[in-house]
Amino acid sequence: MQDYALNRFNNVVAIGGGHGLGRVLSALSFMGPRLTGIVATTDNGGSTGRLRREQDCIAWGDLRNCLSQLASRPSVGSLLFEYRFAGDSELTNHNLGNLILLALDELCVRPLDAVNLIRKLLNIDTKVIPMSEQPTHLVAIQSCGNKIFGEVEVDGMHEDPIALSLEPMVEATDEACVAIAAADLIILGPGSFLTSIMPPLLLPKLSEAIADSKAKIVLIENLTQEPSSALSFCLEKRLQWLSQILGNKQVDHVLCHGEDYFCAGNVTYYPLRSKHHQGMHDRGAIAEALSLIVSEDKLSESA
Repeated sequence: MQDYALNRFNNVVAIGGGHGLGRVLSALSFMGPRLTGIVATTDNGGSTGRLRREQDCIAWGDLRNCLSQLASRPSVGSLLFEYRFAGDSELTNHNLGNLILLALDELCVRPLDAVNLIRKLLNIDTKVIPMSEQPTHLVAIQSCGNKIFGEVEVDGMHEDPIALSLEPMVEATDEACVAIAAADLIILGPGSFLTSIMPPLLLPKLSEAIADSKAKIVLIENLTQEPSSALSFCLEKRLQWLSQILGNKQVDHVLCHGEDYFCAGNVTYYPLRSKHHQGMHDRGAIAEALSLIVSEDKLSESA
């Protein structure tokens, strides 16, 4: 492991959602409070979607996933947080962690307070921040002008959208913008480009904070091509979308899975696939690959 190479950074911010962001946060958790995760809150499927429809709350699922992956294992707290109800009742398929976060949110002044209480309960040093503390939905605009409403529905599209938006447009969480302003390294992904990476960037204050930041930006690619509406979104197209939404700011480096370690310009290939979970990134490999990029000054070369 070359984790020490990442310790040159005082503040690292990782942005995304779902399993991918949780993997990155877990891989870099040795950085403690110098690491911040900014989590997408637009999911409208599963247990999260049911709670959103019934309680008009933010999407808790991706936040729960990140917190769970950061929790020390095994522990009673982490097991309870990931418990999913079985049987045939109103609780069936609900995740206990989602319900706990919802309950704490109702007891607290703001959603971030609920997240911080769980961090304290699970002894998590890494900061985890929702992209917004107000409910919003991801919307895709088709070439014909039609709108596709909801993250699950966007994932199920059979054609590329020409644009994305949030409805309603909400405010970015202040702490997220502050973390970006202080960052010297920003990591995007891995995860669904349209439904995990893009939603936080659709918030004007958050995208402007990145555009104004002097931090280097690294995009971590998925292990395989996405089976969704982003199917034909090649790397070049994704980088164009990111540059456009970030005020022409460029991604400095891209990390991709490859069977062997080699570099091609500002793209590094490294064996990132987990031996135990073929569909997931290996945590150790993420830290090693990022450390190689940093230690060999590839970020400086691409600036």
